Amino acid sequence: MQAHSSRSRHTAGGGPGGGGPVPPLAGFTVGVTAARRADELAALLERRGAAVLRAPVLRIVPLSDDAELLTTTRQLLDDAPDVVVATTAIGFRGWVEAADGWGLGEALVRRLGEVELLARGPKVRGAVRAAGLTEAWSPASESMAEVLERLLEEGVDGRRIAVQLHGEPLPGFAETLRAAGATVVAVPVYRWMPPEDLGPVDRLLDAVVARTLDAVSFTSAPAAASLLERAERRGIVDEALAAFRSDVLVACVGPVTALPLQARDVPTRHPERFRLGPLVQLIAGELPGRVRPLPVAGHRVEIRGHAAVVDGMLRPVPPAGMALLRALARRPGWVVPRGELLRVLPGAGRDEHAVETAVARLRSALGVPKVIQTVVKRGYRLSLDPHADTKYALR
Repeated sequence: MQAHSSRSRHTAGGGPGGGGPVPPLAGFTVGVTAARRADELAALLERRGAAVLRAPVLRIVPLSDDAELLTTTRQLLDDAPDVVVATTAIGFRGWVEAADGWGLGEALVRRLGEVELLARGPKVRGAVRAAGLTEAWSPASESMAEVLERLLEEGVDGRRIAVQLHGEPLPGFAETLRAAGATVVAVPVYRWMPPEDLGPVDRLLDAVVARTLDAVSFTSAPAAASLLERAERRGIVDEALAAFRSDVLVACVGPVTALPLQARDVPTRHPERFRLGPLVQLIAGELPGRVRPLPVAGHRVEIRGHAAVVDGMLRPVPPAGMALLRALARRPGWVVPRGELLRVLPGAGRDEHAVETAVARLRSALGVPKVIQTVVKRGYRLSLDPHADTKYALR
């Protein structure tokens, strides 16, 4: 892949300049679909050795000039709600800042100080207090389900509840409150829009379909839905879904983020704590566990996304070499004909000498030439140790 970050070719162990253990994500490529906090997420992944492919699938547009937000704010100032639910720190701050721009900031803060103000989690609580307000309650779990449970326990029949949104759907939240007799007022502080440049998104989808991406991270449900919508528009959604269901790890920051993917029967993973740090820890634990080590010619070989780990040392391998290595590893110990290897070589044409050249370069990259054995007039094979488990094969 060509769209890696500047640190994508991370080496460790026996690689150039290396000497320590191989970082857990070295040799793997992870897609980042986030727009907000993308730098932070990419840095956390790269710190663990990953190559990062950035493709923000949405952009967040503040609604400071939006008539809908202004109308809703004036409505709440004229007719006070009983409860206001603040769902995100950035959304709450954006609402107050927008009101300041309209000359309504002081009136909004005063109004919020007169009602029951619920803050979903510590970050939102911090934003509330930064505005000079004090929340009536905040759940320890940061869960909207817990907020909903509290409201229902208090009783909402006949009460007016304003919910500050942040572009993300809150499945069943407003509907449940309305069914219990509440009037729900949505406060739309931000709007999700497609990115101005779809090139990175298309490159990410191409990498998913080609299986040159090992994992894709999602931090919002709209981002997941938007990526699937783009795949639909390009006519490759079936191929993308097939890759997500088999070879590409789908890591979501939380269960709400995963909903659009799960609706398409895509298996997803999410951490117990819905934060970027735990999300990266999840990816760092999952990807190495998906690689089956091969006992070959007295060595232990792990085949990762764009590199191999040989006896605990990272060995970066060029794309042609990785294509050959994967083809050989699908049937370790079995001879793979030159013609079959030629077909997996990118841009090799019909000259089988290209296979010989690529194998020579692969042996050099691995640093252990005997791992790949030449079988005269037939092809090549991985020299699987004779007493190795015959079930070994590339997943």
